[in-house]
This record gives sequence, C-alpha cells and structure tokens, in this order.
Amino acid sequence: MSVLKITTFQAYIFWENIDKNLQNLGLKLSSIREKTDLIILPEMFSTGFTMNAPGLAEEMGGKTMEWMKVQAKKFEAVVTGSLIIRENDQYYNRLIWMRPDGTYEKYDKRHLFGLGKEDSVYRSGKDKLIVELNDWKICPVICYDLRFPVWLRNNNIDYDLLLIVANWPEKRSLHWRTLIPARAVENQAYVVGVNRVGHDGNEIYHSGDSMCIDPNGKTVYYKPNDEDLYTFSISKDELIKTRRAFPFLKDADKFDLF
Repeated sequence: MSVLKITTFQAYIFWENIDKNLQNLGLKLSSIREKTDLIILPEMFSTGFTMNAPGLAEEMGGKTMEWMKVQAKKFEAVVTGSLIIRENDQYYNRLIWMRPDGTYEKYDKRHLFGLGKEDSVYRSGKDKLIVELNDWKICPVICYDLRFPVWLRNNNIDYDLLLIVANWPEKRSLHWRTLIPARAVENQAYVVGVNRVGHDGNEIYHSGDSMCIDPNGKTVYYKPNDEDLYTFSISKDELIKTRRAFPFLKDADKFDLF
C-alpha cells in the first residue's frame, strides 16, 4: 500500500498515575472515527518521564501492555509508545510495537538522558528495531536518540519512516524543531515526532510541537502547546519519487557502529 495513515496523540500525561493515564488515553482515542494504520503515543505515556522506576515499573505483559493490546485490536491498528519495564532486575525505557493480533516488537532506548539521571536508573538498549507495516519499513526510537545521527543513519535505505516518541521539554524545543527536519532531509525519509504537553511532576513544561516532516523537509503536520489527536496520511509514491530524483543516499559514507 502506497499510503500509510497515522494517528498521533500529543497527550497531557498525569504524573506517575498509570490508571488515570490509561483511562484518559482510552477515552480520547475513542474519538477516532476514521480507519488508521498506526497510533503513536509519547514516551512513558502511562507515567510521564520519571526516575521512579522501582515504584512504577511493570513486567512484560503487564497492565499497560494489556491496555495497548486491547486498543490495537479495537482499532485494528498498531499502537506504539514507551513505558517503564522491569526485566531481570533491570529497568528499561522500552518502546512496544503492539499489533492488532497481540504480537509485538520492542525497542529499548539506546541513548539515556544523563542530564536527567536516566542513565543511573535505566539500562541502555543495544539493538536498533526496524519493523514493517503495509510495505513501509519503520524505525522507532525514543526522545534523546534524536540527537545522535550516527545511530539514526539510514544506511542501505533501512527505513522509510523514522518515528520518535518523546517527553521533550519546551526549554529545548528549538533543538527538537531543528533536528527532526534535519533527520528527514539527511536520511530521505519521513520523520514523525510525538511529544507530550503540559507540566510534569518536576514542573518542567512541555510544549508538544509534535510533527511530521517529509523527505524534502516540508511540514505535513505540526502542533504546538495543546493536547491534540490527529490523523494524517503519508505517501510511499512521493518518497520513492524523491529518492529517484535526488539519489543522495547512494553517496553516503558507509560505516557500522559495531
């Protein structure tokens, strides 16, 4: 299928309140009236970006993942976002890619935000994730990963869509609004960034600024400040046309991280 329909939810997140967040998210998602292929939620959508992993972490298959499974089946769409997971006595900021049939993939945040002490609580992931949906190759990552272009480099056209779920503070929103278009242009891919809005429990304000940027750097969707549930489409035909007209990726430097 040449068109992928995406629903982003730039949500307000209730601080460290899993039940209230799942209730609010479910209520807001129920207003979706058109068929969508992919529903994207922010980073740590059930708790907010907190270092209180011992008090809030869930096991794999726990309450939040079960909620994601129900929503994916209900909308017949993939649901994705990150949450706090406990596994083998370690804590992970883990993105779950939940399919309508209940199967899933996972990605553990590679770059942990040292300024916020994330690296002292959570364990870093080692593996990149590429998933397929309706003939689209998608690379989902988490927040701080956006700052590291080597990790996100589209070697051998690994992906068509780069997806970032985030809790990115307003005080560095200029960086967010600059880096997302840069990643789109340099990797000749669509980039979708989904952020939260409002103050968190540390009184840090998040201005949202969720967006979709096409491979030419043009804005498909952009929303600052307000909670927003929005559905839009991106075109594989346009992506292929851009890559054929400007075959820059074939001239890229070849390298591997490991």
